[in-house]
Amino acid sequence: MSNFSLLDNELIPNHEILGEDEMRSVLKQYNIGKEQLPKLKVSDPIAKEIGAIVGDVVKITRNSYTAGESLYYRYVIE
Repeated sequence: MSNFSLLDNELIPNHEILGEDEMRSVLKQYNIGKEQLPKLKVSDPIAKEIGAIVGDVVKITRNSYTAGESLYYRYVIE
């Protein structure tokens, strides 16, 4: 059985863990705390693949025919 990456699937948008500086910048831009972001469970297969841990903020970059590229953020919970 071969290993595969979820991120190689064209239907799965790019996910990346934000660094502290970028996370602070995003939270300041939206004037929110990270607990106010939508949630992503640490047990989610994509969270496991990128190595996210509880407390991380994940940036999701989605491509759209109408909007071009859109960014979404998720707070990793247990």
